[in-house]
Amino acid sequence: MEFGIKGKVALITGGDSGMGQATAKLLADEGVKIALLDKTSDQLEETLSKIQTIGEAFAVQADLRDPKQVEAAKQKIVDHYGTVDILVNCAGITGATKEFLELSDEDWWESLDVDLMAAVRVCRAFIPLMRQSGWGRVVLIASEDAVQPYTDEMPYCAAKAGVLNLAKNLSKAYAKDGVLVNSVSPAFIASPMTDAMMKKRAEKLGVGFDEAIDSFLKEKRPHLELQRRGKVQEVA
Repeated sequence: MEFGIKGKVALITGGDSGMGQATAKLLADEGVKIALLDKTSDQLEETLSKIQTIGEAFAVQADLRDPKQVEAAKQKIVDHYGTVDILVNCAGITGATKEFLELSDEDWWESLDVDLMAAVRVCRAFIPLMRQSGWGRVVLIASEDAVQPYTDEMPYCAAKAGVLNLAKNLSKAYAKDGVLVNSVSPAFIASPMTDAMMKKRAEKLGVGFDEAIDSFLKEKRPHLELQRRGKVQEVA
């Protein structure tokens, strides 16, 4: 299928693994030039090597909690490719999983900073490039938690609800400039983030990894018809 994006430049945040990596691979298959951005280095370089076997790719290391690092990353990507046409923001964390009265301000700020403000920062940095060219596509990864919250993930749920609202506002603000903004709200997806969640659950319950997943689905996600973790390729 021809999507009309061959030769475009796509920035994938959180691109070193999970949904970010899967998205980068699919876009590279379409002839898109890839810029990967993540705060880790070893996994980022490994993913970069994989993408480069498919097409053109470049990687930048930055912490999206730091506006100065975001701007520095922007400059490196612009120096390398000249612009960014597509932004897919996959960077995120689960954050604190505690009962409400046990959550500190720091717990709330951690999720809001990474899961919401990181999206704000990258959009603020790269949407101007898209407006200049009159063409841009932005996809913000939210979560089903944004609309179906869970009491043991309150900071994450609140941050992802903010991402949904951010996407709606940006879509209204910049559609006239040719910049289309959308959000995707995955459910329980097999990824390094949910792997870590399930390992903690397995340790807490004294059960195996697979049993922890099964019990989580039955107790916390009974509404998921397939009763399994989704695949990153299904989201990408």
